[in-house]
Amino acid sequence: MATIHRLNPGDAAAAARWDAFVFACPEATFFHRAAWQQVMHEVFGHPTFYLYAEQDGAIVGVLPLAQVKSLLFGHALVSLPFCVYAGVAASDEAAAQALEAEAQRIAQQLGAEHLELRQLTRQHDGWPRQDLYVTFRKPILPDEEANMLAIPRKQRAMVRKGIKNGLVATFDDGVDRFFALYASNVHRHGTPALPKRYFETLRRLFGPDCSVLTVTSAEGQLLSSVLSFHFRDEILPYYAGDDEAARDLAANDFKYWELMRHACAQGFKTFDYGRSKVGTGPYAFKKNWGFEPQPLHYEYRLYKREAIPQNNPANAKYKLMIETWRKLPLPVANWLGPFVVRSLG
Repeated sequence: MATIHRLNPGDAAAAARWDAFVFACPEATFFHRAAWQQVMHEVFGHPTFYLYAEQDGAIVGVLPLAQVKSLLFGHALVSLPFCVYAGVAASDEAAAQALEAEAQRIAQQLGAEHLELRQLTRQHDGWPRQDLYVTFRKPILPDEEANMLAIPRKQRAMVRKGIKNGLVATFDDGVDRFFALYASNVHRHGTPALPKRYFETLRRLFGPDCSVLTVTSAEGQLLSSVLSFHFRDEILPYYAGDDEAARDLAANDFKYWELMRHACAQGFKTFDYGRSKVGTGPYAFKKNWGFEPQPLHYEYRLYKREAIPQNNPANAKYKLMIETWRKLPLPVANWLGPFVVRSLG
C-alpha cells in the first residue's frame, strides 16, 4: 500500500524526486512541476498541500493542491490555481485513490466550500463538472513548410500578411515588453492583470522552460508578445498580450507562426494552444488554425455549496465590475489587479 506524504517547501531533494516522477509519468503536465508550489507561496501567499504517494521507496503519484480563500469568490482547495491542467498524476489506480481521499480529507478539515480538480480526462462519472472550457492541442510536423500548409487557407493568408508586413520576432531575456502588452490587453477586456512579479518568478524558477517571444514592426513598434512553457516535447503558449495595432498588421497570427516555426526547429512534437472558453474570440481564433477543441474535465466535490462556482467573466453578475474595471486608469488597474486576481486562480 502506498503512503501519502506532503512535499515541504524548500526541500530541494524531495522536489527533485517529485519532478523526476512528473517528467516520467505520461499523465503529468507542466503544471505538476514542483516549482509551482514556490510560485503559490511567493507570489500569491496561498497555503499549499503538495501530496505524493510513495511505495517501496519510490514516488508513484502526485497531487498538487493550493487553498484559495476569498470573501468575494469563496473558499476552495484547487489543483491547481492559475493552471489549466493538474489533478492526480499516478502510476496506478490505488495511488490515485489514496491521493484523492487525502485531498478530500484536507478540504473538509480546512472548511473549504469545494474541492476542484482540473484534468485533461474525465475521472469520476458521479462528480459535478464544469463544461465551460476546452483545450486545443495538435502535433507539430517535422517540416516547417508542412506546418504552414497544415494551417487552413484563410488563416495561412493572415500569417503570410504578417510576414509581408516585415514583422520581426525575437526572444526576450526579461518580461518588461511582454508585461506592457499583457497588462494593456487584459485591461481593455475589463479583467485584472496578474502582477509583473508573477511572470518574473515564472522566468526565474523555470529558466529555459519558460520563454517570451515578442513581435515588433519593422520600425520597432511593440505589437504582440507571448509567454510560453516547455515540457518534454510540448510547447505551451500560455499568456499573451497585444497592442491595438496588432490586428491590422496580423501580428498575432505572425507571433504564433513564429513560435510554431521555432518549436519545429527545436524538435518539439506538440503545440498546446491552451484553454479557452467555448464561444469566445480566442476559441474561434484557435479553431481557425485547424485545431479541434478537446473538452477539459474540471471535477468538483461540493461541501458547503449547492452548485459549481462560476468565477469567470462569462458570469453575468460580473458585468458591471468588468465595465468599471475598463474605465480605471491603467496604472491604477495594474496596482489593484493583484489584490483581486490572486483569489480567482
